[in-house]
Amino acid sequence: MNILVVGCGKIGTTIIESLAAEGHDVTAIDNVSAALTEITDVYDVMGVCGNGADCDVLEEAGAAAADLFVAVTESDETNMLSCFLARKMGAQHTIARIRNPEYNDNSLGFMKQHLDLSMAINPDLLAAKELLNILKFPSAVKVETFSHRNFEMIELRLKEQSVLDGMALHELRNKFKATFLVCVVQRGNEVYIPGGNFVLKSGDKIGVTAAPAELQKLLREMGVLQKKARSVMILGGSRTAYYLAHLLESGGNAVTLIEKDPAMAQELSDLLPKTTVVLGDGTQQELLLEEDLISQDALVALTGIDEENILMSIFAASQNVPKVIAKINRDELASLAENLGLDSIVSPRKIISDVLVRYARALQNSMGSSVETLYQLMDGKAEALEFLVRNEPDVVGIPLKSLKTKPNTLIAGIIRDRKTVIPSGEDAILEGDHVIVLAANQRLQDLSDILMK
Repeated sequence: MNILVVGCGKIGTTIIESLAAEGHDVTAIDNVSAALTEITDVYDVMGVCGNGADCDVLEEAGAAAADLFVAVTESDETNMLSCFLARKMGAQHTIARIRNPEYNDNSLGFMKQHLDLSMAINPDLLAAKELLNILKFPSAVKVETFSHRNFEMIELRLKEQSVLDGMALHELRNKFKATFLVCVVQRGNEVYIPGGNFVLKSGDKIGVTAAPAELQKLLREMGVLQKKARSVMILGGSRTAYYLAHLLESGGNAVTLIEKDPAMAQELSDLLPKTTVVLGDGTQQELLLEEDLISQDALVALTGIDEENILMSIFAASQNVPKVIAKINRDELASLAENLGLDSIVSPRKIISDVLVRYARALQNSMGSSVETLYQLMDGKAEALEFLVRNEPDVVGIPLKSLKTKPNTLIAGIIRDRKTVIPSGEDAILEGDHVIVLAANQRLQDLSDILMK
């Protein structure tokens, strides 16, 4: 597809990287020539230097022929205007990054309608929702939801002396009463879609799929179930911090938010009446201890500096805070943080990348099964996709044991009439099902892509 991306900041660069890797024809637009040169030198994309809300620049970039137009500059207003102009010029689909909380209320639907936006994306709000999922399920490193929360996948790190250490997957069903499936395993730099004879080891990161109640049952039987975090300390007064505190307030949680900028702290105090907002530097260990860090159920580090988030998360873990989560955008620092023992890491850039890749794949394949949800797993080496089954004669009605599927693919779950099925070889996919598929080291555009050709 022909895709234009306006804005080559952190979010824009990640989107461009992902869409170029998908094989799309991407044109980047930015008014900073140095940023644009860096993008075009690294990725196989075209570049146009200029204001993304200027009609002449959009015309030069080919907005009229764009299948998808994405505006992710730092300015919400520029993004909306840029998408509006591109749509009027002929772009088929437009997506704008809109971060301001004032726009993300009841007026958002009105703006989308009158600006003819296909989608509005808010990386801060999406990151906050991912953080909330982890805080609700703190035993997990990461939580992904499918089919309106009827089906979940969690990533777990097997600790030393885990009850699963040395156990083959075919033995799990006999040991645990819960209905679940271990569908992907990362061991070092290698990722596996495991078979029944695969033997788990301490240190593995595993992906487990099941209905939410079954996951709770499994973790309880494994002896690793942690209670839902009720008291949460947040470091940094970013937009993500605001959205997370607001969500936690609404759920009745006790929230302490630490912000060192006086004006921002005052604004957050006004916006979040149930949150305790503390004016201070969240990187000072003495302050955290004074604010009773050791009694918190969780600490979430959301400052704008990855290194600070890592260091303060390590300190919180050393104080035996039950759940520690850090926002880290740089891939090399995320790997370092994991090596230092920080398993729960959230990256707004990767969240938005997943959303854009899913949307682009759905546009490419409007006739067959549509991609409803897409997540990158295990450091991007595997994907979990949710397909809504429509016209797929090669897979519908055929027992799974009779389907000749590609290596490193797995049908991990079927949601039928809101009921979750962990499939066996006797089960078959029906039209209208939501099907969860795992794939390692490959990209699936359509459900039929899992089949050997």
